[in-house]
Amino acid sequence: MRMNDYLTAIFLGIVEGLTEFIPVSSTGHLILATELSGADPSEWAMFNVVIQLGAILAVVYQYWGTFWSAGMGVLRREREGLMFARNILLGFLPSAVIGFTLYENFEAMLGNPGIVPWALIAGGIAIIVIERLAKPREDGQGVADLSLTKVLAVGFAQCLAMVPGVSRSGATIMGALAMGINRKTAAEFSFFLAVPTMVGATTLEMATKYDQLMAGATRVGWDEIAIGFVVSFIVALFVIRAFVAFVSRNGFTPFGWYRIVAGTAALLWLGLV
Repeated sequence: MRMNDYLTAIFLGIVEGLTEFIPVSSTGHLILATELSGADPSEWAMFNVVIQLGAILAVVYQYWGTFWSAGMGVLRREREGLMFARNILLGFLPSAVIGFTLYENFEAMLGNPGIVPWALIAGGIAIIVIERLAKPREDGQGVADLSLTKVLAVGFAQCLAMVPGVSRSGATIMGALAMGINRKTAAEFSFFLAVPTMVGATTLEMATKYDQLMAGATRVGWDEIAIGFVVSFIVALFVIRAFVAFVSRNGFTPFGWYRIVAGTAALLWLGLV
């Protein structure tokens, strides 16, 4: 039985790494993948949150130079570093406040796969519409150059991703495009914003379930979490490197169509239509 749990951890780690940074909803895919594997969603709910930190570590690794320069810039009181740090922290603020306040409400949704297909379809339609109508105007501007209004707008858009199936990266990227931010900066801002957001979500999840985990009260323990963490990190590293290049050439519309197809298939599979 333990070997089956290890294989499930590997499978879910791959799913997380593949989907965390593309606008298809990693949480939604993890919920459906857990259902597909035959595992009990309630036993793997914390695992599915914590392993996202592995994918987030891939962002830190890939963009280490950017984070280091921003950190040194803050220490030296340089404008570029200060504006970068300000924009990341302010973009994170709405989800921090709303997520902490309504934690139990959103936690209850994680065990309900029926929400995911509808959210996938709705999000897919939104991506196609926004991609067609949005007129990015800020070519050449980076994350540090974004205005306070646009940063907060993207931050509030990220809050939509607390509903399973509404992609965090999709919500932030589409919010950025709607605000006129160019594709490359929108994608990178989404990557950077994921770091404090997922660290916060993981910390909250671990704090609320720490006693259960330490007491061995849950079937899924540290071994499975470690496996999922490492696998998601490795897979996400490859995805990050390919994603920006892909959307620069093809845009985000292919992901919108994928969400519609995947959501429809999930509806049929779950017997919801």
